[in-house]
Amino acid sequence: MELVPDLLITGGDVVTMNARREVLLGGTVAITGDTIIAVGATGELRTRWPGVPELDATDCVVTPGLVNAHQHLTGDPLARACIPDDIHSDEAIFGWSVPLHQAHRAQDEELSALLACVESLRNGVTTVVEAGTVAHPHRVAAAMLGAGLRGTVGTWGWDAEGVPHGAPAAEVLDRLRAVVEDYPAGGLVEGKVTLVGHGLASDELLAGAADLARETGAGLTMHMSPGPADAEHYLAVTGRRPLLHLADLGVLGPHLLLAHAVWLDDAEMDALVGSDTAVAYCPWAYLRLGQGVTRAGRHAEMVARGARVALGCDAGNAGDAADILRAAALAAGLAKDTALDPTALGAPEALEMATIRGAEAAGMADRIGSLEPGKLADLVVHDATGPQWTPRGDIAQQLVWSADGRSVRDVLVGGRQVVREGRCVTVDERALRDEVRHASADLLSRAGVAVRHHWPHVWSH
Repeated sequence: MELVPDLLITGGDVVTMNARREVLLGGTVAITGDTIIAVGATGELRTRWPGVPELDATDCVVTPGLVNAHQHLTGDPLARACIPDDIHSDEAIFGWSVPLHQAHRAQDEELSALLACVESLRNGVTTVVEAGTVAHPHRVAAAMLGAGLRGTVGTWGWDAEGVPHGAPAAEVLDRLRAVVEDYPAGGLVEGKVTLVGHGLASDELLAGAADLARETGAGLTMHMSPGPADAEHYLAVTGRRPLLHLADLGVLGPHLLLAHAVWLDDAEMDALVGSDTAVAYCPWAYLRLGQGVTRAGRHAEMVARGARVALGCDAGNAGDAADILRAAALAAGLAKDTALDPTALGAPEALEMATIRGAEAAGMADRIGSLEPGKLADLVVHDATGPQWTPRGDIAQQLVWSADGRSVRDVLVGGRQVVREGRCVTVDERALRDEVRHASADLLSRAGVAVRHHWPHVWSH
C-alpha cells in the first residue's frame, strides 16, 4: 500500500542537496510522519495525492535543516553580551565561563539550553552537537525535546585535578556511558561521548573515550587547538603536537568530531585527513577571541583534501549568534581572503558544510542534511520576498552571501512544525524572555561577576 503524506510543502524552490545538488524550482516536498516520502514537481505530487494539507512555500526557498556541529548550550546563553570582547581567551574562560558554570544550577542549565534551542530553530538550525559543558544532561535534553531541536548531548568530561566536575578517568567514562545509554541513537536527542579536551584529559581518559565511542557507535567530540596553547601544552608534556599524540593513542578516526583544529602543522594535517577525523569549524569564535584563524587556519585546505568539515557557532560569547548561515559566509570569506584567491572555497561549498557535509561530520548523513525520500523531514522555509532576495540570483550565493537567519519563516523537525512565521511555536517566547532576564541577573550575582559597560548607561525618565 502506498504511503499517503500528511503534509505537502508546496511551490518553493527546493534546494535538495542531493548527490546532484538539484534545485527544484517551484517544487514540493511530501512528508509522512517524520519522514520525507517524495520530492518533485508540485502539479505531479498534488495530482498523486489530492486533498493533502499544504504549507504554501510560494516565493520561498526550501532547504534542509541547518547543522551546527559545535554549540555550547549552557553557561553563556544566560550571560549574552556580558563577557567583554577586549579580553584574552584565558580571561574569558577562567574569569567568566568557569565562575558561571560553577554557579549554574540544574534549572539554569535547562533554561539556558532552552533559550539556545529557540535561537537555533529561529535561525533554521535543526541539529546541534552540544559542545561538552553540561553538568545536568537530562535537564538539557528536556529543553531540546521541549523545543523540538534535534541534536546530541554529553556531560562534563575531564580528569584534571582542581577543576569543577573533574573525576578519575573511570568515573568520567561511566558518566559518559550513562548518557549514551539514556539517549540511544535514533531519538530526537542522542547521547554522544563528549570531552572538553584541550589539556584536561589524561591519556587513559582520551583512549577510553575513543574506545567507548567506537564500542557504542555514539561517536566522540572534543575541543583541540583553537589557538596555539594546546600545541604548547602537548609539546611540553608529551614532546609531540596534540593531533600526533591523539593519533598515537588511537583517538583520531571517523568516530571523532574535533572542534576547532585551527593551529595544525603539516604532520597534524596529514594525520587528520588520513584518519577521516571530522572537524567543526567555528570561524566567528576565533575572530571574536583573536585566536589567529587568519594566520593559522587551514580549513579550506581540509575541504580541498576531502576531510569532513562542518560549521559551528561555539559559545554565546564567542560565536555570539547561533546562525549557521553567518558562519558559512565567514568561512567562505576567510578562505578567499587568506589565500588571496577568489576561486577558493565559495558559497556552494559553504552551504554544503552547513547541510549535508555538516550531517556527515556529525555522523548523521543517512538521516539528515538533504531533502530526499527516506530522510527525516528536517527542513527550513526561507522567505525570499525581502530586499536581500531581490532580484533572485544564484541560490547558493544568495543563501550564503545575502541572507542569514532573519529570512527563516518556517521550520520543521521530523515533520513537526517548530517555527511558524518566524516564531518558535513550541515555547512561549515572551515567558521565556522574562524568566531568562531574572535568571541571568541571579546567575551573574552568584558567580560574582559584574557586567562592564563600555559606555555610561543613564536612566531616562
